[in-house]
Amino acid sequence: MALDLKTAVFNAARDGKLRLLQKLLEKKSDSEVSALMAERTNGATPLLMAARYGHLELAQFLLEACGAAVEAGGAVSFDGERIEGAPPLWAAAAAGHLQLVQALVRHGACVNSTTHTRSTPLRAACFDGHLDIVRYLVEHQADLELANRHGHTCLMIACYKGHREIAQYLLERGADVNRKSVKGNTALHDCAESGSLEIMKLLLQYGASMERDGYGMTPLLSASATGHTHIVEFLTQAALTSRTERISAFQLLGATFVDKKRDLLGALCFWRRAMELQEEAGSDALAGSAPRPPVKAYEGAVEAETAAELEALASEPDAVRMQALLLRERILGPAHPDTSYYIRYRGAVYADAGDFGRCVCLWRYALELQQRSLEPLSPLTASSLLSFAELFSFMLQERPKGLPGPAPAFPELMEVLRRAVLEVERALQAPVRPDSPPDPAPLSKLLSITLQLICLLERVPCSPEEDQDKKETIYRLLKLQPRGRNGFTPLHLAVDRGTGAVGRYPLCRFPSLPVAAVLLECGADVNSRDQDDNSPLHVAASNNHPEIMRLLISSGTHFDSTNRLRQTALDLLERSQRAHSLILPINHTTLQCLAARAIVHHRLAYRGNIPERLEAFVLLHR
Repeated sequence: MALDLKTAVFNAARDGKLRLLQKLLEKKSDSEVSALMAERTNGATPLLMAARYGHLELAQFLLEACGAAVEAGGAVSFDGERIEGAPPLWAAAAAGHLQLVQALVRHGACVNSTTHTRSTPLRAACFDGHLDIVRYLVEHQADLELANRHGHTCLMIACYKGHREIAQYLLERGADVNRKSVKGNTALHDCAESGSLEIMKLLLQYGASMERDGYGMTPLLSASATGHTHIVEFLTQAALTSRTERISAFQLLGATFVDKKRDLLGALCFWRRAMELQEEAGSDALAGSAPRPPVKAYEGAVEAETAAELEALASEPDAVRMQALLLRERILGPAHPDTSYYIRYRGAVYADAGDFGRCVCLWRYALELQQRSLEPLSPLTASSLLSFAELFSFMLQERPKGLPGPAPAFPELMEVLRRAVLEVERALQAPVRPDSPPDPAPLSKLLSITLQLICLLERVPCSPEEDQDKKETIYRLLKLQPRGRNGFTPLHLAVDRGTGAVGRYPLCRFPSLPVAAVLLECGADVNSRDQDDNSPLHVAASNNHPEIMRLLISSGTHFDSTNRLRQTALDLLERSQRAHSLILPINHTTLQCLAARAIVHHRLAYRGNIPERLEAFVLLHR
């Protein structure tokens, strides 16, 4: 009944049914009402729901008659995104309910309280363009410069969303026009990326300067990368940029026209303008640039240096596409996300056309760039490795008779596996900050992808020498002693079904008997333990896989060893006739095991009374 009442109160608050809410609460004691006000359904309190949907009278009733806490945050959804830790004032401001905002402030709501991502009510109002709420909050001491976790201020979000009146109001109230985010971008960058030319002009009137962000991008280059031609034209005509910057901008804009807008002729037009600027400067190359050696992944293409070379590209669409990749890599650098993204995008286009060889070549080059220039465990690197696993899985699928598929070559898979192991190595060698322990999730995902690659390799024929290479690489992975979620070793992951839940497409199924077998052959510790003291045998039992259990037992694991909850693997194995026909306890219990269990059961003092080498054995049975 209590649960039904909690749900009924929540629904009434969400739907604005004040009379129903009053009836539900009329016979409840003050303590019961207070408890209901603090309850959360789907992460939200009744007051938060009333604020989200603009039910003014109901919200006032909750505050004044029910004692609802005005600052009690919770989870609320906007445009399909779940916002965690949102105070009621934030929800009302985001939804544009001015009167509710005013009521909450009158009842003591803090105008600078934030969500878990440090977004303020003022930022929420700026995001969706609620000028009246922005004015009210600023007049009530809302801090213009409080930034979210990414360092983005209210002015930045107003510029990015194209709300000119809000941007002007914030500037008039003294917002810092040159404030930088964590990644170094300014409000000018946000205008350039969103195409807000009028706001950009306004920012310049207030003294905005053309700064570079953490990737070295100016607002001009940001506009070129996003394809906002009108912003590029304005900035290249104004006396705000150098000739060199304008040349790079037109070259990058041409690359954007190729890969983002699929307009090859438009790209050639901008590249011609860049070349004309170079000729005016009396140089055929950008200042400080040096000729690059041909890149194999780009089919050996080099940058066009003369008008004749540029015109020759017009008859070769593939050459135009390679030119775009060359220019983007030089201008943005290998660390910029767009560089590897568009290399991978071009590879995916080739894969869709059935040209898997060119796809693999481009993706391999993108992965090399990422591992040379990005931090270990970068999401971009993990995405590249996962894309390889998905591609190879697709190539290995069975085709209808008469339609053979292009199976991947063993060396191609091995190269990617080596790259995956290298990424694990990089992650484990990275310095650890004492005040910021590493998040285990990225490494766990990387290990899952690595095991997917091993699983795929087990399905590809290879020579004895190639098989030895594979096993040496797996051995190198095991020697690193990596740990994934819940302290899982690679062997734990190999026998857990959760390892298969990576990426958007189904790859190899886990638990995987072939992967577990090859890991054991390469030296995986069959008696390793996770954070809950589960051995791989416990995990295999939890996943109801007696075949893998039998493999682990034959490899030397202790059948009756216990985990932290004093459970054996047999305790975790689903009771089924098939399981028990494969796993017979009497066949796997030794006198040593029985003796160890007796010592533990009777709590005998064994330390110092038995050889040290036996103490670890006894501990397995505690």
